Amino acid sequence: MRKPKIKTELPGPKAAQLINYDGLYVSPSYTRGYPLVAESGKGMWITDPDGNVFMDFAAGIAVCSTGHCHPKVVKAIRRQASKLIHMSGTDFYYSAQSALAAKLVAVSPFSRPAKVYFSNSGAEAVEAAFKLARWRTKRPINIAFYGAFHGRTMGALSLTGSKEIQKRHYYPLVPHVIHAPYADCYRCHYNMKYPECDMECIRWIADELFHTIVPPEQVASIFVEPIQGEGGYIVPPVEFHKRLRELTQKYGILYVADEVQSGMGRTGEMFAMEIFDVEPDIITLAKGIASGMPLGAVIAPIDIMSWPPGSHASTFGGNPIACEASLATIDLLENGLIENAHCRGLQLRQGLIKLQDTCEWIGDVRGEGLMTAIEFVEGRESKKPFPEFRDKVVDDAFYEGLLLLGCGKSSIRFSPPLIVSKNDIDVCLNILDEILNAKN
Repeated sequence: MRKPKIKTELPGPKAAQLINYDGLYVSPSYTRGYPLVAESGKGMWITDPDGNVFMDFAAGIAVCSTGHCHPKVVKAIRRQASKLIHMSGTDFYYSAQSALAAKLVAVSPFSRPAKVYFSNSGAEAVEAAFKLARWRTKRPINIAFYGAFHGRTMGALSLTGSKEIQKRHYYPLVPHVIHAPYADCYRCHYNMKYPECDMECIRWIADELFHTIVPPEQVASIFVEPIQGEGGYIVPPVEFHKRLRELTQKYGILYVADEVQSGMGRTGEMFAMEIFDVEPDIITLAKGIASGMPLGAVIAPIDIMSWPPGSHASTFGGNPIACEASLATIDLLENGLIENAHCRGLQLRQGLIKLQDTCEWIGDVRGEGLMTAIEFVEGRESKKPFPEFRDKVVDDAFYEGLLLLGCGKSSIRFSPPLIVSKNDIDVCLNILDEILNAKN
């Protein structure tokens, strides 16, 4: 059973030197939680310049879906790089972009013919979807949710409802974006319980919001994460998406599913919306789509993605190398990794529930597939968030060689590469158990 191997103090001398050098030239706006310097990666493992080896349960923020430097992905990248690096799919044609578009349409949950727009990132995909919804409906208002993270560019940031630091000093943002409470059943905005609540969060939009300040016939879209990512890996009831979809269909509102973090097999399905058996109007993708290469995408039925040439484009979007990496990634997902995400996710949550039995500060365990989280609270009755404890656990895990990331107010997300093995899950749980026992 392979385990992390820490040989030096952290950060080691070489890593510390690079961190100091980085501080001289790189923007301080980046959020570096702990002093990891990644020198190389292979599968589940990251090695720093001092030879310390870490087990990666963050996967570059849920990006390295097939693990670090998967041989099939590397081969695809090398093959394409030797042939054509860039030509811009905005102005010209090349086979990699067309082939990937066809593949994404084929694996998408759409029941009618669709097309794909390519970008370089999740935020850019959201920006494109934002503009597409405006263009298609000719309506000015958009709805998003508290806790949502859709990106940091100005349009995506306007939809984001995550942390105030992300918006401070950036107003005015894009106007006419309204936020509503998400279906967080662990910490209900209305202090109600599911299913007795009868989806109060949907009723509020339909009966309050749409009858007071937001005329529904003026709403272009509702942007929603199938499972909230940065907001805490919050899994809503199936009924939430079904009722929300019915509401959008009633008023001709476009239902935009932001699958940037939840898509591409992470939840044990190719798309998280498949868990809820709901077909959206527009899907945004990025992160795990190309195993670490910069690529984003918007998928929408042809009748929606009908904008004319020049209405939106991207010089680098759909780069041929990124497209080939994505095709290799999807092949790996379809041939075992999605199923592995489902199985290993069950194993992980079962193990975390056992830890919850012995750790009074774990208030909730939740997730789908390898999009799983635990939330720390000061008391299970009060459910008061305990961010200081969460941050200390994340830090302690780093010094034990386990890479984790926080999300929400006081949650830890577990988003390892989809190649994670049963033994890898056991090692992660054992390290976490030791950390939590030391704090009891």
